[in-house]
Amino acid sequence: MPRIVVTTEDIDVGAELAALEAGAGAVASFVGVVRGEADGRRLTSLILEHYPAMTEASLAEIAKTAANRWQLTGCTIIHRVGELTPGDRIVLAAAASAHRADALAATAFLIDWLKTDAPFWKRENFADGASHWVSARDEDQEARNRW
Repeated sequence: MPRIVVTTEDIDVGAELAALEAGAGAVASFVGVVRGEADGRRLTSLILEHYPAMTEASLAEIAKTAANRWQLTGCTIIHRVGELTPGDRIVLAAAASAHRADALAATAFLIDWLKTDAPFWKRENFADGASHWVSARDEDQEARNRW
């Protein structure tokens, strides 16, 4: 049931949400976009790396967990990898259900778990030439743990 994609290509959000509408009464979604700054510094790009088989398996497990918790008619997780610039879409997490409560809760769950359980490594590149790997944040783990 879930659609899992890891890609370097942009995400066609309209087409993905339309595909989820079939048989659903509600579709909820979250679209993540690369910010133009981090820690008060201008960001020029964000590089995401992953291990292909491990990453897709992890995303599928997150989607499966959501489907076991809520009554879903569909679920889509698309995550981009490679070098992205500010304004680029980075992730789509969407869930469809007969009713909005399940779709909304499942979507929030998906993005909270993606932040902590999906194996991506992110490096921020700044306008001043500096770069660093992004570390896990306590608030992301707290958001995940509320589920």
